[in-house]
Amino acid sequence: MDPVPPSDPHRAAPQPQRILVSDFDGTMTRWDFYDLVRKQWPVPPDDDPWEQYVAGRLTHFEALAAIFARIRTDEATLLNLVDGMELDPALPAAVRTLREHGWTITVASAGCEWYLLRLLRRAGLALEVYANPGEFSPATGLRMTLPKNSRFFSPSTGIDKVAVLKDALRRCMEVAFAGDGRPDMESCLLVPAERRFARGWLADELRRRGEAFNRFEDWAELARTLLNPPNP
Repeated sequence: MDPVPPSDPHRAAPQPQRILVSDFDGTMTRWDFYDLVRKQWPVPPDDDPWEQYVAGRLTHFEALAAIFARIRTDEATLLNLVDGMELDPALPAAVRTLREHGWTITVASAGCEWYLLRLLRRAGLALEVYANPGEFSPATGLRMTLPKNSRFFSPSTGIDKVAVLKDALRRCMEVAFAGDGRPDMESCLLVPAERRFARGWLADELRRRGEAFNRFEDWAELARTLLNPPNP
């Protein structure tokens, strides 16, 4: 999803001083939506789209779309599952603090805006968001589609996080990145080590490669570290 333009079309949006590009699932939330769906509607390992993605037989988008299409429930029950992602309770205060210090937060997600925007709006957060469109029906599940009209379109992930990150780097000098999964690695390595924030698979893989980064457990910690980086 490309963000809504400014209300006054004749007024240019101000250039941000600093930009933090963040993943959503597993980064702003405790759990990834796709993983909760896999547990709720399990299939044998050989038929698991996620395992096929890890093995290189499906793209990331194809895997998530196939997982979401298996959902069979009513909307109220699915929204309870969305709540089970557990949006970080420290996120709203961290966003306010970062904004007070000149940081703009941009969400770049290879997941689906159907659940992502619901969680952000419920928390009172209006952020710049790039994610894959989706529609839910009890009969067909959550149908995620490719954002072909987005300037950050990628056929393999839907949203190209690297393109979002490079756009941020063109617009301002200070850019940070936060993520947790496989699609986040390339973006993370584009920013200086002191402005890399990782958890989950991404943190483990960065450590395995010997790359410096900041591991974080919640957004309160992320904001403190970003605003008060440790001495080298």
